[in-house]
Amino acid sequence: MKVLMGIGNDLRGDDAIGIYIAKNFKKEGWKVIIAGQVPEDFTGEIKRIKPDLLILVDAALMGLQPGEFRVVPTDLIPNVAFSTHGMPLSFFINYIGESAQKIILIGIEPKNLEFGEELSPEVKEAGDKIIEILKKEEIEEIKILKG
Repeated sequence: MKVLMGIGNDLRGDDAIGIYIAKNFKKEGWKVIIAGQVPEDFTGEIKRIKPDLLILVDAALMGLQPGEFRVVPTDLIPNVAFSTHGMPLSFFINYIGESAQKIILIGIEPKNLEFGEELSPEVKEAGDKIIEILKKEEIEEIKILKG
């Protein structure tokens, strides 16, 4: 079993990209979790499922152009701003680490995080690209964020 977890705040523009991807991704053999701002609320479910692969998707301030996306290595997570979570993602990943064989965090550079805004075209297009990559299970196509 593989799990895709969409993280973010659907009231804050591009911060909703993880939720957008989770709502629009469907593939046999995958479970989708729309975690919103509280991925930690799903730790019990992750520990119960014990997925082969857990992919977390979220808006991330990485200093890239809006809509660019990267796999964020665990050691770089503290250097990247993930804006709307109650618990730092590094802590969340460490907590559930033994429950999933592999965990991949995909960050998408936002353009606008203002309340009441829609997804920007650049970020929505990136979300659609990520959905296609996940459907093809070609995650290795995504560049890795460099420190």
